[in-house]
Amino acid sequence: MSRWIEPVTLEGEHVRLVPLTLEHEHALSATASDGELWKLWYTFVPSPEETRAYLDTALDMRDRLGAQPFTVIDKKSGEIVGSTRYFNVEEANRRLEIGHTWYAKRVQKTSLNAEAKLLLLTHAFEQLHTIAVEFCTHFMNHASRAAIARLGAKQDGILRNSGISRNGAYRDTVVFSIIESEWPAVRANLKFRLDR
Repeated sequence: MSRWIEPVTLEGEHVRLVPLTLEHEHALSATASDGELWKLWYTFVPSPEETRAYLDTALDMRDRLGAQPFTVIDKKSGEIVGSTRYFNVEEANRRLEIGHTWYAKRVQKTSLNAEAKLLLLTHAFEQLHTIAVEFCTHFMNHASRAAIARLGAKQDGILRNSGISRNGAYRDTVVFSIIESEWPAVRANLKFRLDR
């Protein structure tokens, strides 16, 4: 049975997104250690001890739910610097979410994230012919909210008490999306930002 989202490598000038595998465990564990990202209470990045379970969950989502997890590679250094994912895949409605995205502290606020999003969105809208791509983040993750808005995504709303965080706090989730008709302007904006 064919999948709507087949494993694919997406490559730009600065970044390469490759299908995530268990062989990436050690490098992703080291990546999360750059900045001790697992200590951020409002997001989930695996600690070194949790990396294998994180990968197992991502690969299970791929196999059972049609998700596609990626490992992010900095082309300049050749190093693994993060992870991202297509998930909440709705093939019948041609919708998906981009998320589970995190990067080593040393590459945050660089061109890597903008180019990775350009690659993911281009593939989603131009090869998969999605009608909408969604992004969700914790209400308290102000950096993530600002980054999603800079992409050109529009805020759809806030889902209050949408889940329970690892520390037991209730999570309010901010939902953003880019729809098919907005894609040309979003693409032009991302390319402009990268050219600068």
